[in-house]
Amino acid sequence: MIVAAHPLAAEAGLAMLRNGSSAIDAAIAAQLVLNLVEPQSSGIGGGGFLLYFDAANDRTLAYDGRETAPMGANETMFLDPAGNPLDFDTAVESGRSIGVPGLMAMLELAHREHGTLPWPALFVPAIAIAEHGFSVSERLHDLLVEYEAEHWSEGARDYFYPDGAAPAVGSILRNPEFAETLRRVAAIGSEMIYRGDIATAIVAAAAEEPLSGVLTETDLAGYAAYNKPPVCGTYRDYRVCGMGPPSSGGIATLQILGMLEAFDMADYGPNQPEAMHLFAEASRLAFADRARYLGDDRFLPVPTTGLLDPPYLAERADMISARCSMGTAEAGTPPGAIALAQPAPQREPSGTSHLSIVDAAGNAVSLTASIETAFGSRRWAAGFLLNNQMTDFEFVPSNDAGQSVANRIEPGKRPRSSMAPTLVFDANGDLYAVLGSPGGARIIGYVTQSLIAMLDWQLGPQQAVALPHLTNRNGATDLESETSLATIAPDLATLGHEIRLVPMSSGLHAILVTDNGLLGGADPRREGVALGD
Repeated sequence: MIVAAHPLAAEAGLAMLRNGSSAIDAAIAAQLVLNLVEPQSSGIGGGGFLLYFDAANDRTLAYDGRETAPMGANETMFLDPAGNPLDFDTAVESGRSIGVPGLMAMLELAHREHGTLPWPALFVPAIAIAEHGFSVSERLHDLLVEYEAEHWSEGARDYFYPDGAAPAVGSILRNPEFAETLRRVAAIGSEMIYRGDIATAIVAAAAEEPLSGVLTETDLAGYAAYNKPPVCGTYRDYRVCGMGPPSSGGIATLQILGMLEAFDMADYGPNQPEAMHLFAEASRLAFADRARYLGDDRFLPVPTTGLLDPPYLAERADMISARCSMGTAEAGTPPGAIALAQPAPQREPSGTSHLSIVDAAGNAVSLTASIETAFGSRRWAAGFLLNNQMTDFEFVPSNDAGQSVANRIEPGKRPRSSMAPTLVFDANGDLYAVLGSPGGARIIGYVTQSLIAMLDWQLGPQQAVALPHLTNRNGATDLESETSLATIAPDLATLGHEIRLVPMSSGLHAILVTDNGLLGGADPRREGVALGD
């Protein structure tokens, strides 16, 4: 089974699975198609994180393909001459927002270690769609209408607004330039992105005004993806594994679950005010710790073990009252923590995609990929959009006392992420669930809420991913507007929550492993589908 954000991507992945491929092969084929049909969300101009369950060897690996800051980056690059942070949209559309893309290097590394089909075979579906075209969906059309053409680089504007306006729903969009890029990567490997004329084109795009960037061909040539152990913890009778730093997704998810283990969530049900209050309060505490301590652990000692320490989480859970909200939470002091500044609030937009896969041998992939904001930096090279992931760093690198923030910009550093690809194992150690979501910093809430739905409330994956959302990022409690969950707003307000009703398009994709086969769930808010045999 594969669950992906667009039918054409899911079909490409399923074709690989039916051809006897591994979950890794299917993930690569599907992701390359997503670059075309969902260009607002992910692509080879961006990065991602991938969890892989190797069934034969009963082990789980985490692959890091996060973008990297150029070596010429510095902590004042998003400050104006007076030392104030730049307007966020100005920073996004600048050359400074572009980091070294990591997705292609990560996919190649995962394929080298776990792929079964030849590398060139994985590119066939995407090349065919790039050449022959695909039908523009309503979602893509609406997003192109929302974003103004004049803020795009020339190549991107020519492709996405061929007649000066967004292409109509159902019109055919072809990308022969991307087809040629894919042919070259299929024949030679990911080094085609990081060296030669494609690398030159990426650097040239970053160097364009306004606010030209500092990305160099040396930065691209020096990029490396790598694998490492995931972060894992227990919840009830389950083992939950996620992505560690530089993503905050795995740690924050496990923190919320660890705190909620003190409460019998099964006594409540979906949309119940009591359950949603407890979830919001645990989320506040996790986000307070996330802001203070999470960043690239190659540059600072992230107290991962301390943040997931059961006594520490029990101490944090004791701060949760069933009778009232705590308001804004303060970061705790987990074992192993160092003194760091609490950063100022900053926007964290979403331009991300997720896919979940289980193959016939029981191997699994949970892959979340992103170019950051919708359509990334709006800059273009060799047929694909470039990321704006450098805006995931904190713009203000220290507080008034000169104390640094964990996620400040540094040369060669990877910005903190919220991506939370997740694998769940049952009490016997068998694979139980595969899931993840787009959504910026709300990813953490989306994924954790779905886990509670499947593990505590025993909902199927389709029911779980379709639930109306509540998220709290240590501020207002956001309820998904125009859903049944909005009706509990008065109950939560009585407990002291500041309530906001906002759209939450999520994009959750989940697979549940049962005795009778695989069940898939695709978020009804987007275009995704679950396909399998």
